[in-house]
Amino acid sequence: MADKVKHVLGLSGGKDSSALAIYMSQAHPELDIEYFFTDTGEELDEVYEYLAMLEGFLGKKIRYLDPGRDFKFYLAQYNQFLPSAQTRWCTKDLKIKPFEKWVKSEFTEQGYTVYSYVAIRADEDFRQGLNSKNGSLITKLPFKDDGIDKTGVFEILENSGLGLPSYYDWRSRSGCTFCFFQQKIEWVGLKERHPEAFERAKQMEKTSLDHGSPFSWSEGETLLELEKPERIAQIRADHEKRVERAKAKRKVDPLRPEQGAVDLDEIYGQQKVCLACHK
Repeated sequence: MADKVKHVLGLSGGKDSSALAIYMSQAHPELDIEYFFTDTGEELDEVYEYLAMLEGFLGKKIRYLDPGRDFKFYLAQYNQFLPSAQTRWCTKDLKIKPFEKWVKSEFTEQGYTVYSYVAIRADEDFRQGLNSKNGSLITKLPFKDDGIDKTGVFEILENSGLGLPSYYDWRSRSGCTFCFFQQKIEWVGLKERHPEAFERAKQMEKTSLDHGSPFSWSEGETLLELEKPERIAQIRADHEKRVERAKAKRKVDPLRPEQGAVDLDEIYGQQKVCLACHK
């Protein structure tokens, strides 16, 4: 009797996980991969739009995992304290637990070995896959194994015809609408493009600070302070200086002079990302 095996791949609506789904569907069509997305209830509209496009390309339905409770529920459970780089309860409760519960209840308890494919690139030595206590859940890193870096990811998306999600015009990665890993220029982008989401984040922050939370969404200042016109102008000016410095340092491939504008990772350095959130 053949071993019982399942293959799963987590999506976020971001460039890396989407490129991995495309890559695996083309390089390993023999694998019956189940694609999943863990919905926090606080995603950008553009994320859902891109996932729908990806479904069309893959010709396969993406499984939406339900955490059971949304972000606001857990915020109340944590006494209105905002998540932060020091206390990533959002990652634990809205990403990791729903995924592990799904894998356990539907697969490993039924005797399956589950291979989870994660979009960590070959040029991301600072990132690691999820280390699960479930011995039947095995993490695989195809991009690392096959030497695919950021340039390779862009080529996969371009060749697929999907291109980048539209929010990459102003934001570096997917995830929650008000992820605390955002740069200040991204908060400015959120205010301009999704003012209602910015206002929700601002109200959550106020309630959290009123309850004694030591953290604001953006390091060193509240969103109320960040949204002041003079502060936005300062953030923009600082961002433009960083862009120019990044351009000056950039080594352009003479064979690919059209390779595009610098992105936020080049401007601010490799940014942190939640362990269970894929880009």
